[in-house]
Amino acid sequence: MAHEFDRAYWDDIWAGAGGSVGDDDSDRPAAMAANPPNPYLIREASRLVPGTALEAGCGAGTEALWLASQGWQVTGADIAAEALTIAARRSAELGLSGRVSWVEADLAVWEPPARYDLVTTHYAHPAIPQLDFYERLAGWVAPRGTLLIVGHLQHVGHGHAHGQHEVHGQHAGHDRSPQPPVEASATAQGITARLEADRWEIVTAEETSREMPGHGGAPVTVHDVVVTATRRH
Repeated sequence: MAHEFDRAYWDDIWAGAGGSVGDDDSDRPAAMAANPPNPYLIREASRLVPGTALEAGCGAGTEALWLASQGWQVTGADIAAEALTIAARRSAELGLSGRVSWVEADLAVWEPPARYDLVTTHYAHPAIPQLDFYERLAGWVAPRGTLLIVGHLQHVGHGHAHGQHEVHGQHAGHDRSPQPPVEASATAQGITARLEADRWEIVTAEETSREMPGHGGAPVTVHDVVVTATRRH
């Protein structure tokens, strides 16, 4: 089934995000919002000196808030107003409102007002081809800044993608299927091919797996692609 990933799609995903965690699919966004920050973000960003950061497709703000807690000045951008409402509430509760701002934006067309020392995204996919989206993000990185992409790994050999749907910023799936949409997945080679060698130094390009809680709390194996690159100029 093809996914449009437009505003209506994400509004539908986040419509039940304020509910309590339970078995109903409408509660899945709330459950995902309670998850810890992405481990690849913690690993990769811990090597960097804090500066300005953009999380593209921030959802309920988990990764943006972690960056803010580490001293970054963060902008979290997402198409879903309800997700940003949750994110703003969380930042206030944590005392981080002064270190993070929230922007409602369609990342397929939005242009940021500045370039950032770190641009990162975690499983986000707006209504444009996935690699085109990553190329857009690369253009938002300041000279000598860092691009960090964490996405669903595309399993090329079998014509579909492996992984677990995650409800986050501008990404998710409606059903209980263990596969993310094919159009929302990528490979390390596919991503790095979009980063010109004379402009980018590839720091990390890996395809890896990890376990995380799935729907209903049962552990699932997710298959990820992680790319970190430093902009030369």
